[in-house]
Amino acid sequence: MTESAISAARDAVIDRYSGLARAALAGGAIADCDPDTFTGGCFGAAAYAAADVPEAALRASLGCGNPLAVASLRPGQTVLDLGSGGGLEVLLSARRVAPGGIAYGLDGSLDMLALARANAAQAGVANVRFLHGHIEDIPLPDHSVDVVISNCVINLSADKPRVLAEAFRVLRPGGHLGISDVTADDTADPGQLAQAEQLVGCGAALTQAQYRDLLLAAGFTGIAITSTDQAGEGLHSAIIQATRPAALHA
Repeated sequence: MTESAISAARDAVIDRYSGLARAALAGGAIADCDPDTFTGGCFGAAAYAAADVPEAALRASLGCGNPLAVASLRPGQTVLDLGSGGGLEVLLSARRVAPGGIAYGLDGSLDMLALARANAAQAGVANVRFLHGHIEDIPLPDHSVDVVISNCVINLSADKPRVLAEAFRVLRPGGHLGISDVTADDTADPGQLAQAEQLVGCGAALTQAQYRDLLLAAGFTGIAITSTDQAGEGLHSAIIQATRPAALHA
C-alpha cells in the first residue's frame, strides 16, 4: 500500500472516531458496533464495569477487551496507550503507576483528545499526558516507555508492521506489550470475514499467525496470543502479549 493510501485510510478512521467523540462530548452514548456482537460480553464498557472513572469515559469505551488485565503495571512506570480514545485505559493506568509514574495516551483525533482531557480533569488524575499523533509514528523518544497497551486499535491501521516496530522502538529493554485486538481465524472464509469485520467496525484483522510473525519481525520475544470473545464468523478478540528483550538492540 502506498503512503498516500495509508494516509487516506488513517484520515477516514480519524474522521469516524472524531464524530463519535463529539457525540460523547455532547452527552450521548456511543458505540462502534452492537455490544451483542461480542458473544462473551467483554466489549466496550463491559470490560470495566466496576471501574471508578467518569461515566463519560465508560460511555466512550470502544474496545474489545481489557489489556490492563495482563499489563502488570507497577508504581513508577511509564505506560503508553496507542489509540487512547476517551482516555479510559489511560486513567486506570495512571492510578496503577502512581506515585511516580506517567500514563501517556496517543490519539490522532483532536476531538478524542479533548474528550480524554475532560475525563481526566473530572477524575482528578494528574499524572496523564495526552499526545496528538499517529500510532505509526509515535511522538516519544526511543526506550522511553515501560509498557505499551492498546485496545482494539491496531487492526484499524493500514500499516501494522510499522505500528509494532514503533511500539518496540519506544519500549525500554525488558519492557512489555499488552494489547487487546480483533484477530481473524486462520481458516476464515474471506467473504464471511469481510462481513464480520464490517459488522464489528474494525479494519483488516490479522490472523494470530500473522500477528506473531509481525511481532517477531519487530524484535519481540515471549509472544502469547490468547483468544477471548467471538465476534462473528471467523473473527475473535484476543489478548496479545510480548516483551522487548532485556539486552538493548535496534
